[in-house]
Amino acid sequence: MPSTFTVVTDSPHPPEELFDVSLDIDAHVASMSESKERAVAGVTTGRIGLGETVTWRARHLGVWFILTSEISEMDRPTRFVDRQVRGPFTTFVHEHRFEPHLSGSRMTDHITVGAPVFGRVVERLILVPYLRRLIAQRNAHLLAALR
Repeated sequence: MPSTFTVVTDSPHPPEELFDVSLDIDAHVASMSESKERAVAGVTTGRIGLGETVTWRARHLGVWFILTSEISEMDRPTRFVDRQVRGPFTTFVHEHRFEPHLSGSRMTDHITVGAPVFGRVVERLILVPYLRRLIAQRNAHLLAALR
């Protein structure tokens, strides 16, 4: 059974701006410079849309990964979902939600991930903490890019 976790990020920006920057391949690549993440196939620059795919190549946890994601659901500007269609995980689903909140908006990332080996142990001890930090760093970078 895969593990799930949530990262909540508050922002002074309107939901529409957060929604759009979250779909921007170039902004994502810039936010992942430490992992040398690059879009190598599918939509490789600009904004990705419903039904489109992007293939990422990146180094995480010291290992090079290739993962293809598809934007499988979209309801602008409140929600979209990207899912791994090919890659190292048994499951990887990332739901992005955007809603007005106080004087800006709230971005909620809900991630479900399944480890290919040792299941829940690897998920709880390695994947979830690592991905939680990675998503928080990405969100901080996206917010800084909007300033």
